[in-house]
Amino acid sequence: MKLKLIKTEEAYELALQRLELIFDAKPGTEAGDELELMVLLIAKYEDEKYPIDLPDPIEAVKFRMEQLGMKPKDLEKSIGFKSRISEILNKKRKLTLDMIRKLHQQLNIPTEVLIREY
Repeated sequence: MKLKLIKTEEAYELALQRLELIFDAKPGTEAGDELELMVLLIAKYEDEKYPIDLPDPIEAVKFRMEQLGMKPKDLEKSIGFKSRISEILNKKRKLTLDMIRKLHQQLNIPTEVLIREY
């Protein structure tokens, strides 16, 4: 097993092919160790080559609400009255620090997502 940093798209493709071959390797074996290292190398390359930006805060709230089967009314304890919820969800009003804290607790959305500019 000779591993090295992935620096090119060709090396990345080869790493993915190798990963597919050893994917079912048992932990604690030589192949299992290679699998763990290969995953780390691939993840590092993907993070650098294909970075994923954090989502828009309001879109994150809407997405999480959809996942949980929530309606805007369910946000009253975090945001306030129906009209305020509508303003927030339509991006006509900004989230306050208090709303961010409450939405983080209620929806379990990371605060670094909720504090982003939109």
